[in-house]
Amino acid sequence: MSAKPPFRADHVGSFLRPKALLDARAQFKEGAIDAAALRAVEDSAIRDVVKFQEDLGLKGITDGEFRRTYFHTDFLLQLDGVEEAGGTQVKFHQHGGKELEYAPPVMKIAGKVEHARDIQRADFDFLASVTSATPKVTIPSPTMLHFRGGRDAIDATAYPDLDQFYDDLAAAYRAEIASLADAGCRYLQLDDTNLAYLCDETQRENAKRRGMDPDELPKLYAKIINDSIRDKPADMTVCVHLCRGNFRSSWAAEGGYEPVAEVLFNALNVDGYFLEYDDPRSGDFAPLRHVPKGKTVVLGLVTTKLGELESKDDVKRRIDEAAKFMPLEQAALSPQCGFSSTVHGNDVSMGQQADKLKLVIDVARDVWGEI
Repeated sequence: MSAKPPFRADHVGSFLRPKALLDARAQFKEGAIDAAALRAVEDSAIRDVVKFQEDLGLKGITDGEFRRTYFHTDFLLQLDGVEEAGGTQVKFHQHGGKELEYAPPVMKIAGKVEHARDIQRADFDFLASVTSATPKVTIPSPTMLHFRGGRDAIDATAYPDLDQFYDDLAAAYRAEIASLADAGCRYLQLDDTNLAYLCDETQRENAKRRGMDPDELPKLYAKIINDSIRDKPADMTVCVHLCRGNFRSSWAAEGGYEPVAEVLFNALNVDGYFLEYDDPRSGDFAPLRHVPKGKTVVLGLVTTKLGELESKDDVKRRIDEAAKFMPLEQAALSPQCGFSSTVHGNDVSMGQQADKLKLVIDVARDVWGEI
């Protein structure tokens, strides 16, 4: 598995933004610098974060999502027909019982969804030009345009029939993936909070209130994702990352993978899964019994939400527990999520971020003899 992704020691993708980048973003927002000046700062920061990853020994390299404010909206808003429509107030939870009030942006479908322009290609081209390892592109799952708003967020004039919306959405993703494939991208990750939210009883009830059946949604979402990636090159690895929310070290959902496991592992035509497993809110490993041969599960056993470093022995013991339900050869290791899914970043330091990744690499070497 080390020759192609996902790698034994891997990561989700986002990294803490350096101060120079945050300052430049603030200056751009105030009109003090133009887009070209901001991009130059982004380029410099990306070169540095690429070197950081390569020096650690990682084989899959991202741009840290340094050009984004949110992991999803910066991409989705570049599709024709998609608009931002405020936010939905959510209580995010932190370790220690603290709560954060936060309103994640909600996407609204105001017209026909179309892929009118390349979205990630220029960013991929730059990343590929500054790394000798495998460049990975992370984009939001197409399901992110459905779950939070449902039928009410999709203009009925543009889409009286929701099946046409699903078809157009998948077609737009196919066009973007074709663009990335043409540029040479062979490692793609879809970030999906919705399949994980469907493991949470409160989120399932919220879906019902929006007129959706939480038992049917996993099947619908598997179909949308499968339709989106169906024309990918045979040598392109596509993984999906399931996340229960990652904002300033807090989360929005809890619950084990059992409600979605069978569909997730057997109906979804992806190569691998990045799964959160850093604490009890993600449930036990029993759902991994559904993993078929030929697919890889990257176990997110090292948290990005807390700076305290896990012990190697504890991580290895949990890998052993997971191996009771799926072959060890089909497993890999990563942090549970990105370190900065939004520009705000989690409550960890740059040094702690590095230590977490070193731990992942060290454990992977000990367990599999490779990274």
